Amino acid sequence: QVQLVESGGGLVQPGGSLRLSCAASGRIFSVVAMGWYRQAPGKQRELVARITSGGNTNYADSVKGRFTISRDNAKSTVYLQMNSLKPEDTAIYFCNGEMIVDGILPRNDWGQGTQVTVST
Repeated sequence: QVQLVESGGGLVQPGGSLRLSCAASGRIFSVVAMGWYRQAPGKQRELVARITSGGNTNYADSVKGRFTISRDNAKSTVYLQMNSLKPEDTAIYFCNGEMIVDGILPRNDWGQGTQVTVST
């Protein structure tokens, strides 16, 4: 019913930039918030950035000043602009949507993930 599809990942050199996109589709009544999480091998998934439909944002300390999250509410799309990338940013990045699909309570939906590799 609900699909989240990420794009924009790839291989980039340290100091480079990437822009990730995530488009939500399907039967969605309302989007409360969308965000990006990442998971490196052997590590727990962590929140990278989150933005509410009202525009409030929060970031992991490790990416503040380098990453910027934005959204287009009309298209249910969220973006992550990643600048000054470091090798430690290497991970699979997952799009997350907090959405009201039916009923009154929001639920979490996840994309399939896109690989970001920062290496010489």
